Amino acid sequence: MNKSMHESQFADLPATAARDALRIEYRWTGTADADAPLAVFLHEGLGSIAMWKDWPAALCERLGMRGLVYSRPGYGRSTPRAPGVKWPVDFMARQARDVLPAFLDALGLSAAERARMWLIGHSDGASIALLYAAAFPAALAGAVTIAPHVFVEDISVQSIAEAKVAYETTRLREILARYHDDVDSAFYGWNDIWLAPAFRSWNIVGELAAIRAPLLAIQAVDDHYGTMAQVEAIGSAVPHARVHALAQGGHSPHRDAREPLDDAIAQFVCTARTPAA
Repeated sequence: MNKSMHESQFADLPATAARDALRIEYRWTGTADADAPLAVFLHEGLGSIAMWKDWPAALCERLGMRGLVYSRPGYGRSTPRAPGVKWPVDFMARQARDVLPAFLDALGLSAAERARMWLIGHSDGASIALLYAAAFPAALAGAVTIAPHVFVEDISVQSIAEAKVAYETTRLREILARYHDDVDSAFYGWNDIWLAPAFRSWNIVGELAAIRAPLLAIQAVDDHYGTMAQVEAIGSAVPHARVHALAQGGHSPHRDAREPLDDAIAQFVCTARTPAA
């Protein structure tokens, strides 16, 4: 891993009966120690490797972990969404149960490495982390979910509708194009499904009870894409989960409230990794 640390690489996922072949952009960060716990970062609905900026590296340095950052299909430099293709209502479950495991397989991660793996997800990526933790309860050491979605709120739909207007009338498209080879693939893949009438009934709360790994759910109270009801639902469904509220940080506290966010994550991970006396 040393030779390619901090450089983007690509993993090829073979086609399956459920999807076409995929090319996934990824990057290693953090320590080069192969024996260190692994943190896999799952980006938001408009995210990519580049949009994380330096946060994964800084957090991994603090936690003493090696990090793995990747762009999901449709984002960054990964395989774009084909023109006219709409994400299905269960698109996050497909990422959790098919694409992420296949990606880890392509990188040759062993069962032992996955058992030491932490998932750190933001927004849609946090929902994918929850779904992975529920589907593969023994295949991770813990999960940190930042601004997760477990059902659809009016505030989310309203903000996503406003984002569409901004994308089509302001410089937002130009800005996002810096982070995605096919910016329309990234934006409309996310925007269309979240605004689809069929998506209003999307709800994964009932699946969360299968989660066994340590779980931290973080929500900023001033988030314009979701409310504390999201993490409260997680806390009710997963009694051992820790729910943490940030006084500020909006929807992207890793950008706008990094210090309190990192403190909360570091304290939780340290406690989870320390054997009980």
